[in-house]
Amino acid sequence: MLEEDANAGYRRLFDDDGLTFGAGFPLTGTNRSTPPIEEELRLASHAESVGFDGLWARDVPTYWPKFGDAGQTFDPWVWLSQVAAHTDEVALGTASIVLTLRHPIHVAKSAASIDRLSDGRLVLGVASGDRDPEFPAFDVDRNERGQQFRERFEAIQALWREEYPELEGEWGRLEGDLDIVPKPTAETIPMLPTGQARQSREWIAEHGDGWLFYHLPERTLEDYVADWRDDAGEKPYAMAIRVDLADDPTAEPEPMHLGYRAGVEWYRDYFRRLEEYGVDHVIVGLESEDPEEALSRFGDEIIEV
Repeated sequence: MLEEDANAGYRRLFDDDGLTFGAGFPLTGTNRSTPPIEEELRLASHAESVGFDGLWARDVPTYWPKFGDAGQTFDPWVWLSQVAAHTDEVALGTASIVLTLRHPIHVAKSAASIDRLSDGRLVLGVASGDRDPEFPAFDVDRNERGQQFRERFEAIQALWREEYPELEGEWGRLEGDLDIVPKPTAETIPMLPTGQARQSREWIAEHGDGWLFYHLPERTLEDYVADWRDDAGEKPYAMAIRVDLADDPTAEPEPMHLGYRAGVEWYRDYFRRLEEYGVDHVIVGLESEDPEEALSRFGDEIIEV
């Protein structure tokens, strides 16, 4: 259930009975090298103007060519501070901060800083990590990811809510003589575990402010959302999908990795079904040689219809 004191970003994404849409960086599609900064920022402003409710940045600490991409390349905290300065009201999301590779004090301070700089627009997707070579690079035991994720998740929440907290975990210890500032605009910043995050669905439902998942076949997705509702009630369910809009508006879907190539008519029906299943927000990764045109077309022919 949406809390009355939730921050502005969470309300923008989820304080509505209908399905909302976000766009995932890099908006130019350049994900193996540094994307053009001014173009990305211009497209971010454009996405907001055509009706997208969220802009999402990934956390990819290192580039592993075997995995296939480097996200939007820039550190998500630094990048989202730039995006905040070039947009007005759109939610700013992370999809997702890898808690096992980041110290919780750094996460708490960085996230609260972005939240303050953006007037409360930050929503955090958080994850346990999935790029195997990164764990030894950060001296992290990948087999302990589940416990580390839980401890850091709970520590970050305490660092936002408490003054001079007394906390201890595998990450370190606070003895009540240090505080973390700034605090968020609301009591806390919403955190959505991503995928399974090495946790049970019941744990995610109890501790998370929602659930962020990947593209799934429709029948599987319908079951996932139904099970989520049983455990989490009205807490939001968000998902990511790659979208390639065919020139022919009547084109039937062609599956591609984590999404479909299809006409806008099929996509309108598809998103209506997602809304009926109980999906609250969709992060769209648009595939196009003309990103501005694709954002405009998605906004005009899908979001606004």
